[in-house]
Amino acid sequence: MTEISEVWIFNGANAKFPSAVFVAREDAFAWIKKLELTGVLTKYPVGISVYDWAIESGNFKVKSEKGSTPEFIANFSSAAQEHVHFENGIFN
Repeated sequence: MTEISEVWIFNGANAKFPSAVFVAREDAFAWIKKLELTGVLTKYPVGISVYDWAIESGNFKVKSEKGSTPEFIANFSSAAQEHVHFENGIFN
């Protein structure tokens, strides 16, 4: 069995929670296009938090005590993650 190291997660515009998770980017694109969805498709690492991934990859450095609080970590996202914006099923 192949180990999955990354997934693609789709968040619809104004959604509080993701609506889909895909292993293959192409499958996500096809689903979004077919249903003419608006939102963001983002690549996430599996088995590591985005916070830890960003630190390990050099995309984020903790500069203050606030940057290591549970609330900060729980709400952390990184612009360095590969992501694609869609409007009505078309990426831009």
